[in-house]
This record gives sequence, C-alpha cells and structure tokens, in this order.
Amino acid sequence: MNSKFDQHLMRGSWIQWGLWLLAVVPLFIGFWAFLAPYHFYEIFPLPGRNWVSTLGPYNEHLVRDYGANNLGFGVLLAAAAVLLERQIIQVALVSWFAFAVPHLIFHLTQTHHFSLFDNVTQLSSLGLVALLPIVLLFFVTMQKR
Repeated sequence: MNSKFDQHLMRGSWIQWGLWLLAVVPLFIGFWAFLAPYHFYEIFPLPGRNWVSTLGPYNEHLVRDYGANNLGFGVLLAAAAVLLERQIIQVALVSWFAFAVPHLIFHLTQTHHFSLFDNVTQLSSLGLVALLPIVLLFFVTMQKR
C-alpha cells in the first residue's frame, strides 16, 4: 500500500473531517468524565438534562473508566485523522463502531426514563456516531489504491 497516495487523496477530505468529528466527541466526553466524574454524572450533556444520573446511582470507578475508554478511542481516531493511512483508519473506525453500537442498543432499551426531547436528541446523537464510522469505512475501503 502506498500511504502517501492514501494521504494525498484523503487530506482535507470529508473523510478526514469525519474522523476529526469522531475523535473530538470521545475526547471531550472522556476528559470530562475522567477529570470531573461527579460533575459529568450529574449534568451530562447539559444542565437540566441529566442523561447519566437518571439511569442509576453514582459510581466513580465506572464513570472514570468510561472517561478513560473514551479518551482511548479519541486518541485512536485522532491518530487516524492525522496519519491518514488506510489500515489505521479502518482499525480505528471498526473499533469505535464496536463500542458505539452496543452503547446505542443499551440506550434504545432505556427510553422510558427520558422525555421525548431527551430521547430524540440522545438517540440521534448516538445513532450518528454509530452510523458515521460505517459510512467512512465504506468510502475508505472502496477508495482506489
């Protein structure tokens, strides 16, 4: 594989922007959950929305682990966005997808806890970050070498 060729085709493309979007989301969530776990638990995603605290009692270990997990994915996706090497991108996208789909499925089973507005915004955002890796993966894989 000619990685210089791959980088030339993808640098500045919507593929690279999609990777950056997928990287920024878990980096933001990861730093927040890891560095301020109780604050994350109480108000994520915004004050008054309380998507995490609605689902059960606070557990610092689990919230910090969730944050660390997101940081790891964010770093992997950011590396893929910078390096733009096909195999690294593919591994990063499949790894994120393997997390995002079960996370979405869990939240699909918890809709009774939330208002219509919170269900729509939560499931839409989770659906986007579960679907985007598949779209990006398709185009990265189909791209001519």
